[in-house]
This record gives sequence, C-alpha cells and structure tokens, in this order.
Amino acid sequence: MTKPPIDNNNTNQTNRLSVQISLTGLSFLVSSQQGEPLFFKEKQLEQPHTPEELLLVMDDTFRTTTELQSQFAAVQLIYSTNTYCTVPISLFDENKASEYLKFNTKILGNDYIAHDTLKNQGVVVVYVPFININNYIFERYGGFEYYHAVSVLLNDFMNAEKHRKEEKVYLHLKDNEFDCIVINKGELQLCNTYSYRTPEDFIYYVLFCLEQLKLNPDSINTSVCGAIVKSDEKFEFLYTYIRNISFVSRDFATFGEEENHEKYVLKTNTHAYNFWDA
Repeated sequence: MTKPPIDNNNTNQTNRLSVQISLTGLSFLVSSQQGEPLFFKEKQLEQPHTPEELLLVMDDTFRTTTELQSQFAAVQLIYSTNTYCTVPISLFDENKASEYLKFNTKILGNDYIAHDTLKNQGVVVVYVPFININNYIFERYGGFEYYHAVSVLLNDFMNAEKHRKEEKVYLHLKDNEFDCIVINKGELQLCNTYSYRTPEDFIYYVLFCLEQLKLNPDSINTSVCGAIVKSDEKFEFLYTYIRNISFVSRDFATFGEEENHEKYVLKTNTHAYNFWDA
C-alpha cells in the first residue's frame, strides 16, 4: 500500500480533519478553525468490513481525494463501533481496562484497549480502536487524536441535561445500529448500542429499554438524531408508541442538504473540539 506524498505547498495549517470510522463506512470532514465545514465526503459500504479492509478503503480515498492530500492543523479519528462500555470514573482502573469490556463484547488477546475520560460527566468510555488505522494516520499526518463516538454524544447530551430535573431519552441512529442514552437528573442511566434490520426491530429495542427502566412511553421526553428524518418509517413507529418525541436541535452548520440533526457526531465533534480537556 502506497500513499502519495503530502503536498506541503498546499498545507491547511488552520484547518482540521475529522474521520468517522465504522465497519460499514467512513466519513471525512475538513473544517475551519471556527468549526465551519469546508469539505465532506462519505464512503458507505454495503456490508461490514474488517479493519484490514477498511484501511484499504481509507487509503484509496486519501489517494484519490485532492482535499485530503494536504497537512492539517489537527487530525482526529472517531470510532463509531459497538465494541465499547461505560464505567463510572470512581470505579475505573486503567490497568484493568479489558476486564470491563469482556462482559459485554468479544475481545481478542492482542486487542489494544483505549479509553476516553469525560471528567465533567464522571464517565469513562472503554473501547477497542483499530491499531492498523491509527498507525496509518500517524505515518501520514504525524500526531493525531482519537476517541469513541459515544464519548462525543455523552459529552453533548449530558451537558444539555445537567440541570434538568426529569429523565430524558436520546436515540442516535445509524443505518443498522442505534445508540440509546438515558439521563436522569444529569446522571447517566443507560448507554448501549443495538443492531437492527427493520423498523420493527428498532422500535422493539427502544420499547424494551423503556420497559427495563420503567419509563412511560406516553410521557417520557425523547429526542432523536442521526440517520432518521420525519418521513422515515422508523420515525412513524416511534411516534406511534412514544408521544413526546422531537429531533435534537443544535446551532450547527450543515454539510449540504441534510437536516440539522443528521451526521450528528461529526457536527458535535467539530463544535466541541478537544471536549474532554475542558
């Protein structure tokens, strides 16, 4: 695998590059220092890829996309995978990071375990990054940062709910998965990712979460974002069973024709750069 030389005469020393990584696709966003989106490209894959296959797709995208062939002031990777868990800061021991993951996901002996510490929220997100992709980005750009998409969502949602007196449900949808995050009086109650194939699968898991937490679908305040619009069958199912539902609304610039709540992780990340150091 070869990569073209970086064009140092075309450096974007004030621009930032964010790459969102999932097993079914890659998203590339170049933004200004002020968070204005300058370039966006998405590679959707028909079926889940291995980290090795993803790297081939990533390398091909970098080699064939002029806007990505320059240096940047900062580079970040965002891992949008279901190989993660959340741990209260008070219970977290970095030396036992793999112990937290092994209870709800399959990990291999040579997997590297990473974690994001959300100090203001009192939560640690433990996850498995793709070391081959990390190495590739380091070779290409030098220093960079990486973290999990759930960290971005938790930081945003928990900040929004820190003064709320009642419970709130957030649903962040992807094409074949969704994140369910429940916050009660600013404290995290649930953070989990569910796979689905049909709208019926989707609403089943949502109602199951509400039932387990003894939340009333007729009254619970629920906000949705990500890969869902009002005309979707998924939204129609939601509105049939959950009456108090709305789209997450933030003052984000769009990348094109999408609605404000779509591509939510990348937008939130751009808006709250280096959020966990705040």
